[in-house]
This record gives sequence, C-alpha cells and structure tokens, in this order.
Amino acid sequence: ENRVRLLLEVTQAIHNGIPDEMPLFVRISAHEWAEGGHTIEDSVKVVKLLKENGADLIDCSSGAVVRDQKIVIEKNYQIPFAAQIKKEANIATGAVGLITDALQAEKILQAGKADLIFLGREMLRNPYFALMEADKLGENMTWPNQYKRAKP
Repeated sequence: ENRVRLLLEVTQAIHNGIPDEMPLFVRISAHEWAEGGHTIEDSVKVVKLLKENGADLIDCSSGAVVRDQKIVIEKNYQIPFAAQIKKEANIATGAVGLITDALQAEKILQAGKADLIFLGREMLRNPYFALMEADKLGENMTWPNQYKRAKP
C-alpha cells in the first residue's frame, strides 16, 4: 500500500477539490510488459483503491516505464487491460492503443470493453480525424467554416 500512497493521496485531494459533477480520470500503466514487473492483476488492486479515493474513470495505457519491456504492439493490444479493469474493479475505463478508425472504436465500445476511447497518435497524424470518421458512423458533423477548404 505504501507504493500507491502518493497516487491515492493526490487522487483524493483532487477529488475533494473539484465539483461533484466533474469526473476524475486517472491514467495508469496497466502492465509493464516486463518479467517481474507490474501486472494487470496489480493494476486491478490499485484501481479498486483509486475508486475508493474518488476516481471515476481509469485511462488504461501500458508500458514505456521499464527498459527491458517486451511489448507486442498491434491493433487493440491494450484493450484487454481496459476490459479487465472495467469488469473486475467495476469502474468506467478509457481504451487506448493503435485505435485508428471509427468502426474499430465503435466495436470496442459496443462490446463493452471500455466506456471511452482516447485517441493520441491518430489525432496527431490527422487533426481532421474526428470529422472524417464521423461519416463512417452515419454522423453528419458540421465542419467549422475555416476547415471547409480541407474537406474531401
């Protein structure tokens, strides 16, 4: 418990300092991808404590914290972490990790594996991503006037 004390104290302090209607998201590295490192089972335990201290949603990332990690990077490679934490800790989760199109994201949400999708690299590569992918989901988004020249 001492290993997570700072995280829990900061979470509780932020929770106590924000309005009740404002959700508190906490990003964790759910797995270190290294022998003897932090595992998904460890993360479930930590997340249960985070929930008790005011966290509303866990943003489930992984890796990039130890030198000898062995990550198998492929589409959806971090989704199982979000799904397991959601199920076992009974808390909302956000999924990340090579989510590159709207249909892929929608499938994750519809399967109940996560409650939110967080996009990083894809939004950096294509700032019009949300506007362009909305069409694949049958959504007709209004493009801002200054973006219309970039519309396909």
